[in-house]
Amino acid sequence: MKDQSCKPCAEGRYSLGTGIRFDEWDELPHGFASIATNLESDSSFSESLENCTTSTWVPLGDYVASNTDECTATLMYAVNLKQSGTVSFEYIYPDSSIVFEFFVQNDQCQPTVEESRWMRTTEKGWESHNVELSRGNNVLYWRTTAFSVWSKVPKPVLTQLMFKWAEPKTCSEDLPTAMQLPPSGVKNKCPPCNPGFFKTNSSACEPCPSGSYSNGSGCISCAAGTEPALGFEYKWWNTLPANMETTVLSGINFEYKGMAGWEVAGDYIYTAAGASDNDFMILTMVIPGFRPPQAVLEDVENKEVARITFVFETVCSVNCELYFMVGVNSRTNTPVETWNGSKEKQSYTYIIEKNATMSFTWAFQRTAYHEAGRRYTNDVAKLYSVNVTNVMDGVASYCRLCALESSGSCTSCPPGNYIDRASGACHPCAPSTYLKAHQPYGSQACIPCGPGTKSNKIHSLCYNDCRFSLDKDGRTLEYDFSALANSTSFAGRPSFTSKGLKYFHQFSISLCGNHGRKMATCMDNVTDMRVPDGEAEFSKSVTSYVCQSIIVPSDVMGYKTIVSSQPVSLADRVIGVTTETTLDNITSLPEHFTPGNVGLTDVIFFYRSNDVTQSCSSGRATAIRLRCDPLKTGSGALTVPSKCPDGTCDGCTFHFLWETSTACPLCSAYDYHAIVSACLGGIQRTTYVWREPKLCSGGVPLPEQKVSICKTMDFWLKVGISAGTCAAVLLTVMTCYFWKKNQKLEYKYSKLVMNSTAKDSELPAADSCAIMEGEDVEDDLIFTSKKSLFGKIKSFTYKRTSDGFDSVPLKTSSGSTDIDL
Repeated sequence: MKDQSCKPCAEGRYSLGTGIRFDEWDELPHGFASIATNLESDSSFSESLENCTTSTWVPLGDYVASNTDECTATLMYAVNLKQSGTVSFEYIYPDSSIVFEFFVQNDQCQPTVEESRWMRTTEKGWESHNVELSRGNNVLYWRTTAFSVWSKVPKPVLTQLMFKWAEPKTCSEDLPTAMQLPPSGVKNKCPPCNPGFFKTNSSACEPCPSGSYSNGSGCISCAAGTEPALGFEYKWWNTLPANMETTVLSGINFEYKGMAGWEVAGDYIYTAAGASDNDFMILTMVIPGFRPPQAVLEDVENKEVARITFVFETVCSVNCELYFMVGVNSRTNTPVETWNGSKEKQSYTYIIEKNATMSFTWAFQRTAYHEAGRRYTNDVAKLYSVNVTNVMDGVASYCRLCALESSGSCTSCPPGNYIDRASGACHPCAPSTYLKAHQPYGSQACIPCGPGTKSNKIHSLCYNDCRFSLDKDGRTLEYDFSALANSTSFAGRPSFTSKGLKYFHQFSISLCGNHGRKMATCMDNVTDMRVPDGEAEFSKSVTSYVCQSIIVPSDVMGYKTIVSSQPVSLADRVIGVTTETTLDNITSLPEHFTPGNVGLTDVIFFYRSNDVTQSCSSGRATAIRLRCDPLKTGSGALTVPSKCPDGTCDGCTFHFLWETSTACPLCSAYDYHAIVSACLGGIQRTTYVWREPKLCSGGVPLPEQKVSICKTMDFWLKVGISAGTCAAVLLTVMTCYFWKKNQKLEYKYSKLVMNSTAKDSELPAADSCAIMEGEDVEDDLIFTSKKSLFGKIKSFTYKRTSDGFDSVPLKTSSGSTDIDL
């Protein structure tokens, strides 16, 4: 308050902030007002309306109740908001003959815009209603009116406490000191019946006949295309139901006492005072059997046969305890949940997995210590409602849709089929979706499977087939976890009790099971030793994907074998398989474990358990990281976070790291490369080796070494030298030949020119072109000009005249003009 800032509450305290809550109705809280008015009606009715001054909203401790007569009762509350907010309230409205409306008006008496101001009737107990409020003044109105258009609404059935003499009467009240009969009590309204029952003429509650339902008043036949949803729903506690009994168990000698441990109180049942503060107040309900839908019976993996849900509250000044226990076929009850100390009004659900005679027991103990006198009689436990589904020979509070036969009667859809609300026909779910068998209505009942999973044939669950594909860096990595499908067990670090008893948390893991069939089992061999032959199926054991049990070594207890107890399921269904760290609000932080391989991410399996506890409202969850380690063959090594040696850091989410070569992707052609050897002795070898580091397993094997014939470098060098030498020799010979031939030709023509006469430059006919005897072959030749080597080669070409002779240009020795020959 000093700095006018908002700060968090201290530990163990809570605050509504700027809100306000009303949950005690011993009297109308400050700010509320209740008024009653006459309903305007035509004067032609035979009876005038009664005075409505007493028909107001009446506070009754835990709630405030409206009127039930032909008057209009209004409950008002005004509030000024500095900013917009909301109002929420819980209500129960089972009687449709009463009109119930809620609306809000601003400071100008104008109603706010709402979707509907008329409240819907409630068929399943208390429901919640929320409305947005605008800034400024808001006046909240709750208004009820009970009326009938054609006749006066009949008054509710009344009861009266009356006294009469016991029969046969063996006394006389006429004597002077004789006791007289007490006067009869004031008439009171009869309490309502529980859903599925109706009130007879004698004001007793009887179950509705088959094929009908009831909200506690009259029985109504189910409409065509619907069937009654059988069960038991107890929310009015005027008398103890026929299938319940109560007693008191002594906390000293554990003997039953002939007294009631629980007492009814209208809208709840609470624990009685008992004889001692450490006595156990026992309340037991017996259910003879269950009748789940046909699709549930055919699903061998879906263990849910029915479920029980109850709303309770404990008010304690010391560390009291409330136990909820379950027994099968009249066997000893086994505690499934315990609550310590005061607990606000809350709900708890237990999944029933065996179709047998079941007993459900609530036991409340104020203190575990025996003391003289009574100090904690005000500590109580309250049960507000108990709801059990799919009860054999039960009653119905509502009717549900069913599949229709051609005759119009109800039938069951085949497994994996949902019911179309409009036609009542059965339609199969799409691939990779699973169906909630207890609510198979509409296509939205087919829920998509998580990543890396697919549905079984009857669409009752999703599972992983021990395979996974991952697209990364332009390639597809394929994983095969089949070697990890069977159950694997490992124990965590040793723990010790307060008295020094050593024990371990042992975990059993079946990573992907067998097509949805869970393979990991945890046993309780302490209780199993007392199970009679032939009843082993009802022994305490848990089968799931991941389960946990407490192990006490044999050397500690002196037994020949280890002691296993308290099995708990940690994973009943697969949520998905992915490389992402978060799925369905389950997070597997990489910081829990040491860093993995660079460039290769971990594959994570996410699971959820069906067991809901007071600390885990959404059930337990499990995340298993699969990490590639080529050095750890076989099943590899399982570890838990170093900071959480029990496998969990919050008690609800369990984390495991599984390092094994099986977690590596399957090898492909990308994971190896070829090495080509030199050509030795005419042979060349191609060898294939894995890329380093090798981060794959199985898959494509290394190709065999390839051997091919090759030519060495020396051979080709010799061939090249030989060919070059031959070409050089040939070129030299040809050059010499053509040079010699050209020399001779030029000499002959030069000789002719020199011997010619000067007469008009005419040359005599040559007698012979050959060199005559005695001529000097060494005479000088006179060429027309000096030529380069290229020119000489070019001069090899010559012209031939039309008469068939060659024409060669020549020059005389005297240097006269050139003459063509």
